[in-house]
Amino acid sequence: MKGKLIVLALFAIVLFALFMTIDAGGNWDYVLERRGRKIWAILLTGGSIAFSTIVFQTITNNRILTPSMLGLDSLYLLLQTVVVFAFGSTTLLAMGPNKNFLISVGLMIVFAGLLYRFLFQREGRNIYFLLLVGIICGTLFSSLSSFMEILIDPSEFLVLQKKMFASFNNINTDILVMSTIAVGAVTVYFLRFVKYLDVLSLGREEAINLGVDYEYVVRRLLIIVAVLISVSTALVGPITFLGLLVANVTYQFLRTHRHPPLIAGSVLISIIALVGGQLLVERVFTFSTTISVIINFVGGVYFIYLLLKENKS
Repeated sequence: MKGKLIVLALFAIVLFALFMTIDAGGNWDYVLERRGRKIWAILLTGGSIAFSTIVFQTITNNRILTPSMLGLDSLYLLLQTVVVFAFGSTTLLAMGPNKNFLISVGLMIVFAGLLYRFLFQREGRNIYFLLLVGIICGTLFSSLSSFMEILIDPSEFLVLQKKMFASFNNINTDILVMSTIAVGAVTVYFLRFVKYLDVLSLGREEAINLGVDYEYVVRRLLIIVAVLISVSTALVGPITFLGLLVANVTYQFLRTHRHPPLIAGSVLISIIALVGGQLLVERVFTFSTTISVIINFVGGVYFIYLLLKENKS
């Protein structure tokens, strides 16, 4: 187990070195600063998405579900679309990245909190009821966004389109600092609940029989998931299938049910996928596509494979 994690860590370090030094041309001050911000953003985004997906799949006891089913990605896009539709793209630009980031994260966390309150205020509602409500809300948000996008002026839409796909090209340092603080605080808070994950993976009834305060633990783990997904989405944009892809690759690679190595492995695989994808975007496709398109394409194909595999079993 440790050997596999060491291999992943070494592979990630090699990719880091390659990404930071390839075609540097001697302009080290400019290159290290610019690429360093990208690596910083990749570490935060990849770690948050992988971490939250493993936790979410443990809570739901299902390996083909991701936190994106809560509708947070769709809410983020709806917010950007509403601003452009109602006030114009100049307002979106005038807000600045910092204010946009704080408003987006705040609204996504509030929405997630309302969902959780709706779930836990009555007995008998399980986590799948939450997913159903999240999927319905996500579909509604996507439909509203699509409707407004049709009515938006094409020149305004070009500004909005940049928000629809994840990008690591223009990351604001202030946002990186805020994201780091938020992710760090959530990670520290999570440490008190990590001991419950192996038990939660057995199922709700088994966890309760083993003495776990199920609703208390699950509610706080879901809050952690919501914060991580909100921060990562507002930081670089939505990457729908990244969590599904890296989580299931981690399960196949590590072959363990223990969550500390699963979380560590998924974070490393997520970082490897993002750094490798960014290298493809910059060196192969020469910025003609975005990393989210590559990740979502590979993840979508893998998702279909998982569905067919589950259906056969």
